[in-house]
Parts: sequence; structure tokens; C-alpha cells
Amino acid sequence: MHLHEIRAFNRFHTNLIGALDYGKHLHTPYTLTESRVLYELAHSSRTDAVDLRVSLSLDAGYLSRLLTKFERAGLVERGPSMTDARRQRVTLTPRGREAAALLDERSREAVGSLLSGVPPDDRRRLAAAMCTVRDILGQSRTRPPEEPVLRDPVPGDLGWIVQRHGVLYAAEFGWNTDFEGLVARIVADFAQDHDPYLERVWIAELDGRPVGSVMCVRDDAPGTARLRLLFVDPAARGHGLGERLVGAVVEFAYEVGYREVLLWTNDVLVAARRIYQRAGFTLVAEKPHRSYGVDLVGQDWRLPLQEGTAK
Repeated sequence: MHLHEIRAFNRFHTNLIGALDYGKHLHTPYTLTESRVLYELAHSSRTDAVDLRVSLSLDAGYLSRLLTKFERAGLVERGPSMTDARRQRVTLTPRGREAAALLDERSREAVGSLLSGVPPDDRRRLAAAMCTVRDILGQSRTRPPEEPVLRDPVPGDLGWIVQRHGVLYAAEFGWNTDFEGLVARIVADFAQDHDPYLERVWIAELDGRPVGSVMCVRDDAPGTARLRLLFVDPAARGHGLGERLVGAVVEFAYEVGYREVLLWTNDVLVAARRIYQRAGFTLVAEKPHRSYGVDLVGQDWRLPLQEGTAK
């Protein structure tokens, strides 16, 4: 009942304000998302790119491309943050402030037109109801986040692994669908035929939703495990989930009797390689290759565990 009413309200509201209209927002040269970024830059004191990404819930790769477009159009300037050189500061140029002012003016006109046919008493009721919606839903979003957990996959999680790998690596590294196809084959092979005693998948969950994954599977060499498909969603980074996922594989491999863990990665995945190094993996081989539409350097990493062979 509640879900039906909320979804009905969402459909009504998006149609009312034209959020789903094809093309530009408020008869300006900008899309709805572009307008949100310009508004945030004009009205928020937090102008670091990471703050924009978090406050607007945007994909990092998508936001970077959007800011590059704005920079070429002379709307924004980017430079190192005054408080942290590792972060990127984004500010509006005079032309950008003019664009934001135009959007603000058009937005006021649109809301004024929307309210023009609403009686004064109903306007007060409407404003009070909107405040209630913001209060209730705002409280749910500002509750302290739950601690991330690692769990076994449930129906739908394996498909999620394929989808998120495809989206993230296309956005952050420009890889094409060949990579998504590779992930799909790895996941399908595991789903169709795996030894639950010697092979396992972990899903990292934060606030009730999947945000990461990793897989431990048998290698062709006896006594050897292979770590595959390490992934942490950008929105969940900073919780140490990459280290926890790799640690889960290493601990599992040791407990069931593997002698070593191998993995293959690419040199551009700098953050993942640092996690592997901290876990004790060492680089044993490198080879250039062209895959997923780009030139890469593949790397083999190895972690010895113990004497003895997996059962």
C-alpha cells in the first residue's frame, strides 16, 4: 500500500515538473543533471568535486565528463583544493554564474506558474505537506550508516556483479563491453559448476544494499586458488571494504588448505594493486596486451600460504 502510493506520487510529480521531458531543462541549453550541478556550485560552499559527487549522488566518471564539458564551455574552472591538494576544487566563472542565475530565474518562473492557479489556503497546506515529506525522508537519510558486512550471495547478486563491473569500468577506464562479457562468463561458470567447499563468493553490503564483491575459485594448478572480480562501488569507498574482501579470500584459502593464491589484474587498477600489496601479494610477471578496446599491461600476482595441498 505505502509503496504504491509513494510510486504514484513520484510519477505524478515528475510529470508535473517535466523532469522526464526529452531535451533541455527549463528551456535552457542544459539538461536536468547539468542544471543541478550548476545550482549546487552557485549555492553551496562545498565546491570540491568529491562533495559534488556525494551531494548529488552522481557517478564519478559521469561527473568528471560533465565538468570537462563545462570547462570547455567556459562555465567552470578547476584546480587543487585549498585544504587538500589531493582533492579538486570546482568554481563557477562569470559566465557560469550567469548560467546559474538564468536557471534560478527560470525555476522561479516555473514554480510561480505552477502555483498561480492554487488558492492561498491550499498553498499553505501544500507547503506544509512538502515540509513534512522533507522532514520524514530527510531523517531516514541522516541516520548513522550501518556497519558494512560481508555475506554470501542471494538471488540477483551474481547479475549485479556483472552489471556493476560493466558500468564502473566503462565510466572510470573507458573499457568496452568485452570486459562485461568476460565478467559474465566468470560468473556464469561459477554459478553453473563450483565446489562450495573450495570456492566461494562474498558480497559486501552497506545500508542494506550490495556495494562490493570478490570471488575465490580453484586454479588449474593443484593446491592453487585464484582471486577474481574484486570490486567496491565508488559510493562505498573509504570503509576499508577492499581490504576486508581480499582478507576474506586469503583467510578462506588458508583454512581449506590451498598452498597459494594467484590473481591477474591490470596496471591501471592502482588502488586494487595497493590492496594486494598490503595483503602480501607480490608481482611475478607483466605483459602488455590490448583488451576491452584499450592498451593495457596485465600483471600476475602471487601470495604463498602454506605447505600442503587443498583437499
